[in-house]
Amino acid sequence: MHIKTESQLRELYGFPSGRAKDKGLSSLEKHTIHFIERSPFLVMSTSNNAGKLDASPRGGEPGFVKVVHETEIVIPDAKGNNRLDSIVNIVETGTVGLLFLIPGVDETLRINGRASISTDIEYLELFASESNPPKACIIVTIEELFLHCAKAFMRSKLWDEKAKINRESFPTMGRMLKDQLGSVEAPESREDMIKRYKKDL
Repeated sequence: MHIKTESQLRELYGFPSGRAKDKGLSSLEKHTIHFIERSPFLVMSTSNNAGKLDASPRGGEPGFVKVVHETEIVIPDAKGNNRLDSIVNIVETGTVGLLFLIPGVDETLRINGRASISTDIEYLELFASESNPPKACIIVTIEELFLHCAKAFMRSKLWDEKAKINRESFPTMGRMLKDQLGSVEAPESREDMIKRYKKDL
């Protein structure tokens, strides 16, 4: 049976209760600010006007996302591949969902809100000391946030050293792209790729 309504879902799963129901906040407080300040990585979810979805990784030194006040954070739009999928979506719909991660911590922080792209100097100056300062920033006005439980990370053992694969047993990005695109050129080695990426970090 394909489930097509929320009532069918609720019949199957029931409703949240206790902390799961009550933990949603509309602004940052000391623990969520601390989480953002310690986080070096997030996943940004966006959609365009047609409903096409995108999820994009963003990373930097812990605290690369700046807290302006309890309902506003600023994400640097670090140099990438110029596809601009996420920020084009933000320009179209003005919405964003964020998932903050901290290595070694199984809980995550989820933030949903309004977003815009800015080149205002007051925001860019927050990142002026970086080796490759961003051309623009993503301003997020928080509408909802909450800490997410550890179950997914406990199941996946994501931070467990034993869960890591032997990188040499996995194809390089160069090999995968060569096969996907049908290129006749020799695939870029992992070493060459890392050397090229480091120029833009």
